[in-house]
Formats: sequence, structure tokens, C-alpha cells
Amino acid sequence: MGAQDPVIGIDLGTSNSVVAVVQDGKVVVIPDGEGRRVHPSVVSFHSNGTILVGEKAKRRRIIDPRNTVFSAKRLIGRRFLSAEVRTAVARMPYTIKEGPNQQPIVEARGKAYTIPEVSAMVLTHMKTIAEHFLGRPVGRAVVTVPANFNDAQREATKAAGRLAQLEVVRILNEPTAAALAYGYGKGLDRKLAIYDFGGGTFDITVLLLRDRIFEVLSTAGDTYLGGDDIDLRLVDYMVQAFLRMHRVDLRSDGLAMERLRSVAEQVKCQLSARSKAVVQIQEIAHGVDGRAIDLSFSITRDGLNQKIVDIIDRTFIVCDEALRLAGHNAAEIDDIVLVGGTTKMPLVRERVATYYGRDPRIDINPDEVVAVGAAIQAAALMQDVIGPGQIPVKTLLLDVTPRALGIGTLGGYAETIIQRNAQIPTEQTRLFTTSYENQTTVKIQVCQGESRRFEDNTPLGELSLSGLQARPRGEVTIGVTFEINTDGILSVRARDQATGKAQSAKIQVLGTMTEEEIKRAMMANRDRKIASQVDEDAPTAVHR
Repeated sequence: MGAQDPVIGIDLGTSNSVVAVVQDGKVVVIPDGEGRRVHPSVVSFHSNGTILVGEKAKRRRIIDPRNTVFSAKRLIGRRFLSAEVRTAVARMPYTIKEGPNQQPIVEARGKAYTIPEVSAMVLTHMKTIAEHFLGRPVGRAVVTVPANFNDAQREATKAAGRLAQLEVVRILNEPTAAALAYGYGKGLDRKLAIYDFGGGTFDITVLLLRDRIFEVLSTAGDTYLGGDDIDLRLVDYMVQAFLRMHRVDLRSDGLAMERLRSVAEQVKCQLSARSKAVVQIQEIAHGVDGRAIDLSFSITRDGLNQKIVDIIDRTFIVCDEALRLAGHNAAEIDDIVLVGGTTKMPLVRERVATYYGRDPRIDINPDEVVAVGAAIQAAALMQDVIGPGQIPVKTLLLDVTPRALGIGTLGGYAETIIQRNAQIPTEQTRLFTTSYENQTTVKIQVCQGESRRFEDNTPLGELSLSGLQARPRGEVTIGVTFEINTDGILSVRARDQATGKAQSAKIQVLGTMTEEEIKRAMMANRDRKIASQVDEDAPTAVHR
């Protein structure tokens, strides 16, 4: 691949994804053949063997919900038995089961797919749109993730990139990308709060921008809080209203529920622009007498606000945490940058203004700002030129790790190796001794989280160091080194201090694909045919 080949920026979102590139010194948000710049993160498996991605896949949610996967980002890198996945199992119309290494998998048309594989299909769609627009192959990308994504979720996202035949040159935190889009090359000196409320996740990052230095002071988030929850709240309201009126429970009808999901999303968008929305869905169910029943109701913006204000206010609990960690209060923030489609809601903007004591910035497109920042970072990494004068602007990104990282110790406790909000890249070493007489092997359990109890944290995996000297308890010392790279991904090394024997390996994170699984999936994907045109007649499609 030549040095001048394009490197794209991709915002891989829960509801929608966006791709951008720096071209002729300017950032371009890339449209598809129909001019759309925001693309649904939806994958639909057709009965004829075709896999549709994007707008056409989203339309199939209503007619084929069992074989259409959406909001996959809420599942990526999670263990199947986690509370978040169990919630998805209960609410999603498609089948979610437990796969190898405790990861969730989805089933469609009798085949099983890992979540990174589904996400790779969305990334492939973004790649195809970019190639069609640029007229040349694209093989490298900066891909963004929520700042609060843990190691497993970052590993799984990077695996998705590999499966999409993309070299992910950087995993970039979404709020940091938004800050780049906001302040790159402007010589600003501001304290920013990046309020990122998307379809499936919420992040808040406090960031200090000083000329060319972007320093993250703190980050906090909830990776299972987003606009999807507002949609579901509205769906529940419609279900209960229909049950009271017609004594028919729509929750037992998957097709009806998906129609309600679609309508709920439309109502949410309508009420951002008007004060009232009227819903009419014909023949959504049949009564005990077999007659078709229509759903008809109206809701005002104030009525919706009353039902969802608690969801929005949950974001400010996270904001409190981020400000505390940064050592600042809301009044000290100069600018609030809104990111994510949910921030278009008037109630969100009103509550943000009340919390921070000033109006947020509304001159930045919340749907596209993250992809723009990713493209800027991609160009910067390639030492490309950006700006009116097309002169490279060197920047320094000082990001942080969102969660503490540590190891399990005797008695079920966790010993922190790297503190939360430590600047990355970073490396820390701790010395430990053997716990038993004549112990020749030690197993190091790695976790992510702030609790002193190991079981209250997220277990990441295990690393073994064998061949230790058989000595009395406490006489063999082992050095354990944690290293976090610029992607926020962890690697661990262990070393016998006396003999110098070392074991170095990447942790096989629970809830993700193993290296062998990734290689098998990459081989299987070689037969995948991507449609050459990205338009209404020829969407990104895969034929098995």
C-alpha cells in the first residue's frame, strides 16, 4: 500500500455510522450513492443468502426482525452472562446465545455470527462507501469507540476492523475525536466538556485544550445508556396503552414490537421539531374475535419529556463523576460540545444548559463530529495536510484509560496496577511473591475496575508463569508489568526476578474472539462478495 493511499475515519455507532476522510486539505464526510452521510448500523440476513447493511437493512427490521441485527455495539466485547447482555436477550427480536470464550453470538438463518463479525459487516459497508467515493481501494482507518469502553470492547472493535480487511491504525475515543473536530488548528485555550449521548452509550469527557495540546483530564460513562432506552420507554408506553384499550399484549408479537420500535424512533425525532406527534399503525394486531386492530394515539413533547427525564438525568450522575475526577466544577467549563443524535432533543439541551449554567454549542453537527475528528487524526498520523494553507498542524493527544486495571490477590481481593484516568500510553510494574510452599507456577488473573473485591470488577483473562524455583512461600518474587498502548489496549508481562524467566502474552480477554477464531473468520470472509455500487439498487451486500 502506497504512502499516499487514503486513511479514513470511521465513527462506528450503535444506531448509525459515519465515515470521513481528509481530501485536498479538507475534511469530507463521505456520502453514499444516494447522498446519505449517516448510515444505519444495521445488518439484515436475507433468505436468498444476501446480507444487507445500512438503509435497506434498517427497512427490513419491520418485516424480518428475527434476522436483522441492530444495536450490536451494546453487545460487543461483553460476556454473555453480563447484565447488559441478559437485558438484550430479553428485549431484542433476534436470537442471542452464548458462544466460545463467554462471548454473545447472534443467530440468523440458521448460522451463528460473533458480534465482531456483525460489526465488521458495518465497517465493510463504510469501507465500500469510501472506496466508491474516492475511486480507489481503502485499507486503513482510525475507528472510534466510547471513552468508557473497557479493554474487551476495544479488543473486539479492533478484531472487527481486521475482519473488515481494515488495518485499524488507531482506536480513538469518541469524545477526543469530537474535541479534535472542534479545536484542531484553531489555537484555542479552553476547558471543554464533551457530552456524548448516542444511541447506545453515554460518555462525558473533561478536556483541556491549549493551542495544539488536547489533554483529557477525566472521562466517565455508561456503555448501556442511550437513545435506545428512550425508544424502549416510548414502546413500553404504547404497549401499555394498547393493552388497556384492547386487552391485547403486543409483547408476544415480534413483528408488532418491531413496528413499534420504528415508530418510537420516528416520534422521538418528530418531537424534537414539533410539540405534538400523532401515531397511526394499521392492523398491528388481531383481537380475540379475529378482527384487525389499528393502533392510534398522540403524544406531546411535554408528555414524552415526563416519561424520559429520568433517563436523561442519569447522564448528569456520570457528569458529576467526571468533574470530580478532573478536579473541576461545572461553572469552570468554558464550552460544552454535544455529540450523538440524542443531543438533538430539546429536553437534553435544556437539561445540559441547566447543569452547566450555560448553553451548549449547537453549531457543530452532533452526528458527524466524531467521524470528522477521526479523519483529522487519521491524516495527522499519516502526516497529511489539513486546513486552508494545507500545512500540517502538529498536535499532542493526551488521553486516559477509563478504568483501573489490576490483578487478583489472595483472599479474593484486587490489587490495582494502573489507576483510573492514568494518561496513556503508560506502563507500571508491581512485585509479588509466591503464596504457597514450593510453588513453581503462578497464574495471574487480570481485571478492570475500581473495586477492592476481584469479583466486583470485570475479569479480563489470565496469564500463567511456569518454571519457577521450588522455594518456601514468599521467597520467589515475580514482577508483573502492565502496559497500555495508545489504543487503550492492555498487554501484561510477568518475570521471575531471580532467574529472569519471563512470560509475555496479550491477555485473551473474556467475551471476545480468540486469535484462532479471528483467523478462521478472515478465511471464511474471503469468499464474501461486496456489491460494487453503493446505491439504492445495489447496497453493500454479502453473498454466502
